[in-house]
Amino acid sequence: MKVENMVKLKEEIDYKSLCRRLDIELDELTMEYKRQQKVFEDDIERLTTEAQHRISEAQKNYSNSLEKERLKYQKDYKESIKRLEEKVMENKKKYEDFCMTSTREIAMVPAEEVDILKKILQQETLLRNAAQGEINHLKNQMAELKLSEATRESDILKLRKMLEDEAHQKEKLKGEIARLQSQLLQLGFEVGKTGQQQIDGGGFEKDASGLDSPTSLVKHQQQASGRLQKTLSLFEVEDADVRIHAVKIVANLAAEETNHKKIVEAGGLTSLLTLLKNSQDETTLRIAASAIANLAMNETNQDLIVAQGGINLLSMTAANAEDPQTLRMVAGAIANLCGNDKQQIKLKEEGGIKALLGMVRCRHPEVHTQIARGIANFAKCESKAFTQGTKVGRSLLIEDGVLPWIVQNANNGVSLVRRHIELALCHLAQHEANARDMISGGAILELVRISRDSLREDIRILARRTLVSSPAFQAEIRRSGIDY
Repeated sequence: MKVENMVKLKEEIDYKSLCRRLDIELDELTMEYKRQQKVFEDDIERLTTEAQHRISEAQKNYSNSLEKERLKYQKDYKESIKRLEEKVMENKKKYEDFCMTSTREIAMVPAEEVDILKKILQQETLLRNAAQGEINHLKNQMAELKLSEATRESDILKLRKMLEDEAHQKEKLKGEIARLQSQLLQLGFEVGKTGQQQIDGGGFEKDASGLDSPTSLVKHQQQASGRLQKTLSLFEVEDADVRIHAVKIVANLAAEETNHKKIVEAGGLTSLLTLLKNSQDETTLRIAASAIANLAMNETNQDLIVAQGGINLLSMTAANAEDPQTLRMVAGAIANLCGNDKQQIKLKEEGGIKALLGMVRCRHPEVHTQIARGIANFAKCESKAFTQGTKVGRSLLIEDGVLPWIVQNANNGVSLVRRHIELALCHLAQHEANARDMISGGAILELVRISRDSLREDIRILARRTLVSSPAFQAEIRRSGIDY
């Protein structure tokens, strides 16, 4: 009995229609770019006008404020000088009067009055020093105001330069995006042409066999590898449309098994897994998962995917995705990995089985088909391991709680889901260690029904043979009086 465990998930490209569509998209992008450029120019003009208006208003307000402060300080300064001069003149006059009278009356002045006069003179000296300090303070304030004005003018100039730099940088980014889009269109055409040659001629090797010399063959292969490297380098650009189109190209190349080795050697598998890890865009995740599913159609690539943490990344994508097509691609990739008997333990430990079971939340029949295929692949590998004596104990599927869903969908209305589930039940039932769980979970009743009603004769025969060969099933049939 053989379960088909490899399905090519391919997005077909009609290159003529793609070219027309790309022309339409290019026109739309050009119009959108012109529209955004006009909006940007309007915004720059508006921002420039507002900035100039604000700068002018700030300069005007600051000039008025500075002039008021200057006039105020000048007035205070003059008044202070005037008061000081008046006090000096008054004190000078008093001192002269004192000197004139002191000569005549010095003998008659008491010592106490002389002390009082000395104190008054000291106070006047202190007042004069204080006035001089106030004058110096006002001068310092004037200098600070001038420095502050110069700083503000410098800040205004910096702001203008920043606005100009921002406008220049945005223009530069616009040009870079346009260049990348043009480059991507060219790469898409070249890679698409190469892919069509592979489909028509049987791959790179067959296509190159018609060249004139080995040197031409090497040159052709180097050119193809260079185009692939350029496409992979576009995975890291910021523009989402460019990135998505590049991933589409790789996904469609991965649909042809002859391209798998070249994609892996160019680092395409690692780049695709990195997208699963870092991207938040559902479309990018969907196409990347489809490319990984295509690459996961041979054992070597399956081992590489597992070694690079692909099970964890696919499981995380399955947990976060909502789009049915994304879940279908992820489930298909995990289903292909389930067909590798060396990766059974890894699939359980790193959440691959749980991820399959978690995706049943999506009711889309194609998602359920891939889930059922993965379970059938896994059960088949386990059955083979049981037969060879390399595995003992209960099935890992039963340990991860998959049996209730299997029983529930054994008679699913979708024929492909039902066929995969029927095969999975038959493979699980072939190991006696699973018999108790299958009996308690109601799986024996479904096995009996499959042995009678399955649309495929080979599955009916397999189910009947499994029931007959199991002592536990025979005992339960006799105990329950089941007729089969």
